[in-house]
Amino acid sequence: MPSTPKTPQNALRQIPASLFRAVVEQADIAISITNANALIEYVNPAFTRSTGYSSQDAVGRNQSILSNRTTPPEVYKALWGQITQRQPWSGRLVNSRKDGTRYLADLTITPVVDEDGTISHYLGLHRDITDLHRLECAVRNQKSLIESVVDGAPLVLALLDMEDRVVLDNHAYKVLMGDLGMTEPAAVMLEAVRGELGNGFGPFSPGSHAFLDRQVRLDRAHWATPRWYTCSGVWVGAHKDAADAFFDDKAEAYLLLVAKDVTRQVMEQERARVAALQALMAEESRRQSLRESLSAAVYQMEGPLNVLNSVVTMMGRRGCDPAQAALAEALAAGQSALETLRAAIPGTTAEAPGLVNINEVVRDVLDLSSHAFLAAGISVSWQPQLALPSIAAYPTRLRTMLKGLVDNAIEAMNIKGWNKRELTIRTHGDANEIEIQVEDSGPGVSPELRLKVFEPFYSTKKASGHHMGTGLPSAQQVALDHGGNIELRNSEQGGCLAKVQLPLRQH
Repeated sequence: MPSTPKTPQNALRQIPASLFRAVVEQADIAISITNANALIEYVNPAFTRSTGYSSQDAVGRNQSILSNRTTPPEVYKALWGQITQRQPWSGRLVNSRKDGTRYLADLTITPVVDEDGTISHYLGLHRDITDLHRLECAVRNQKSLIESVVDGAPLVLALLDMEDRVVLDNHAYKVLMGDLGMTEPAAVMLEAVRGELGNGFGPFSPGSHAFLDRQVRLDRAHWATPRWYTCSGVWVGAHKDAADAFFDDKAEAYLLLVAKDVTRQVMEQERARVAALQALMAEESRRQSLRESLSAAVYQMEGPLNVLNSVVTMMGRRGCDPAQAALAEALAAGQSALETLRAAIPGTTAEAPGLVNINEVVRDVLDLSSHAFLAAGISVSWQPQLALPSIAAYPTRLRTMLKGLVDNAIEAMNIKGWNKRELTIRTHGDANEIEIQVEDSGPGVSPELRLKVFEPFYSTKKASGHHMGTGLPSAQQVALDHGGNIELRNSEQGGCLAKVQLPLRQH
């Protein structure tokens, strides 16, 4: 008959007892066996190497020969409470070797029960983890020291994974989160840096810079002072702690964002810049008004002179007429005056294009118009996107465009008896364009005027219930020169909403 296959239980019965004893004797972990009263009946050689107690020293003595008073009594109480309930116990004890030196033992005690279910012995497995404990303490201490330094540093620090999720930050970063009232400002900063760089971060190499000293402007709502940060990114490599990554030495990429608050320094520069800008804008406004006035005068004169020219030409065809010479003389004088007016029209100021932050442009215009807001009793709500990508543009021309829209909004609400005087300016940007919204609480603009107000020299200032100035055609021209557009419509609140759309990149 074929032999019965050996089950694991049958195989276990066939292992000789001498093999079990050899395994225990040669095991590289300290093993002790005590009776139910904790008297030692057996210790293996590893026990002797670990504790200094030989078999002759230990057998017959209580397991407490290893005890040290450093271990709190509550630990022993919990130990005995568990093993007497036939449950194994694992924990750490401070033990003493035979020579009196102390060590930290990682101990597992397992009750051994007989066939009646009575505890007959206890099996103890001891492991000296003094060096491991010392290393753990060193790691904890180092971590605590690093955290103290990082939290105390006057820098915003945030460690992000490759999906811009913050996995570690410091106290300054948490304060910034509270100031801005948002969850993760780090992602906003990185997006702003990406917009400035255009070609992405530097290649991953642990310890190298992904980017260095890039200034980011964060604009907060309700006239709060903007914040400026100089940002740098450092690549950090970390090894995965998953079991299946044990043999994989490839580092996982993280980005350490280091942001230094330079608001105070920039504000000092801003005060000087705004003062110079105020003078520049005043001069530009004067030139713009003069251009519009002289251009309107030329426009008004051209019509009658064209008629007069036709009359003189017609009279010349009919023969000699004494009045024809006088009219021709008057026509020549008028045309000369017209050319003089044309020559007096100021040209546009030459300006080099550059990268422009629209939030900065809007804030400049609001600061320059603050006296006008106060004089007209207008409350202003400034609702910027926290960080906007820069746009290639002519900054002074954009300020002039926006100031024209703001001035028209002020005029629209500055009507005798008009009580609701609120101006709201919003900015928003995405990967394709920047949008500026200027919304007033005035009487709005009728559908038939929404396009007409952009015609040259058209003004509704004298029209009942409307106050549109002549600056809108110039503002529209600036938007068109930047590849954008201005759209007027009535807002949901009944006032006028001017929407400016400017592409990030002109094709």
